[in-house]
Amino acid sequence: MARWEPNAAERLAHAALDLFAERGYENTTVIDIAQRAGLAKTTFFRHFQDKREVLFGGGSMNELLVEAIAAAPASAAPLEAVAHALDAAGREVFTPERREFITRRQAVIAANPELREREALKNLALIASMIDALERRGVPGLTARVAAELGALASTIAYERWSQTTAGDDFGKVARQALDDVQASTAFC
Repeated sequence: MARWEPNAAERLAHAALDLFAERGYENTTVIDIAQRAGLAKTTFFRHFQDKREVLFGGGSMNELLVEAIAAAPASAAPLEAVAHALDAAGREVFTPERREFITRRQAVIAANPELREREALKNLALIASMIDALERRGVPGLTARVAAELGALASTIAYERWSQTTAGDDFGKVARQALDDVQASTAFC
């Protein structure tokens, strides 16, 4: 591939995923990833701070969820605002075209403790971002925290369901069902 082609970050992420799956995370270098993508090492570092970050997309998911919570109708209850954010994630991130990449990415993360740790930290940051977005909507702190935590749990369940099916289900629909299931389960707690 020529170095001038667009979508360098996406090309780097795909190259990294391929190499992590082939060689293992520990046996892959930033130089290997850049070369596989047909780019220079400096281009890699323009997009990602390290090789862990290449699979996590910076803060783009945080921004997406925060913007979607802010854009939810003013009358939306906290969990409905979170559901609005999960719908946005389905439209922008968890698309049918990206299902294979996302599923392969999760397998690579599951196989590596360092990547699992990074995923857990990213998830905590997502929850904190949702709490902040809900509080900016005027939701009291504890309610915002509970809604964000339930939303994160529903998102995890939805991801598991969505990635294990080949039916082409819309992630937003799966996430809303997972959120309903989580809410229903709280009655039994």
